[in-house]
Amino acid sequence: MTDVFTEALNVPKPVLWYGLPYGYLQLDLDPPVERVVELIKEVLSLPDELRDRAEQVVRFYAGVVGLLNAQSVLGCAMGLHPDEAGGFTSSVLTVSAFPVSGVNAKLMLASLAGTAGDMPDEGLRPLELPCGTGFLAEAKRRVPAPGAPPEGSDAPPEGTVWQGTVAVTGPGTRDIVLLQMVTPAVDLADSYRDILLGVAHTLSFTDPALLDSGDSGSVMPESATADAIWNDFG
Repeated sequence: MTDVFTEALNVPKPVLWYGLPYGYLQLDLDPPVERVVELIKEVLSLPDELRDRAEQVVRFYAGVVGLLNAQSVLGCAMGLHPDEAGGFTSSVLTVSAFPVSGVNAKLMLASLAGTAGDMPDEGLRPLELPCGTGFLAEAKRRVPAPGAPPEGSDAPPEGTVWQGTVAVTGPGTRDIVLLQMVTPAVDLADSYRDILLGVAHTLSFTDPALLDSGDSGSVMPESATADAIWNDFG
């Protein structure tokens, strides 16, 4: 986990801060129009044997960005780490915020955490974090996998992933913040759980710059929704 905080310029004041471990690359969910146009020009200038593949990648990226934005995802990072077999393992980390209307967000989280014993399959347990009280849920799930259907079958291939979710809320906010980690490396679930919890422990609703200056006042307005997010990693 890095300890370098860098400020994003010319953006609305962020309401969340969190750190990312090494090996994770932030996915731009709001690329500027100029960059999109430049990317399209680069793809069109490629040789014919490369252009089709490049177009598929760009279309996939556009589809992923659209899907994440539709799901209230504020930040998404892709992780690649070497494994013992000489290859690599992959994971995806997302940060989302969901406004809760008519219900106290803290009471809702406390209620969910209190039902941990009733949902053993979800691995639900209360969690104390520097930013507040929340809970951790984890499960192994069968999901569609990339690739062609098995021979003789029209059904899409499936794979198993480990999914971990941390839910928390901060002072003076009606939002519930979700940090979610998904990886197909189910045998490394313990390691990825540690990564997820490490990120969760860096989550803050207070500007780190204020903490450094000794001012612990929160910069998040009472009715803020998590419409901007600032990632503190180098």
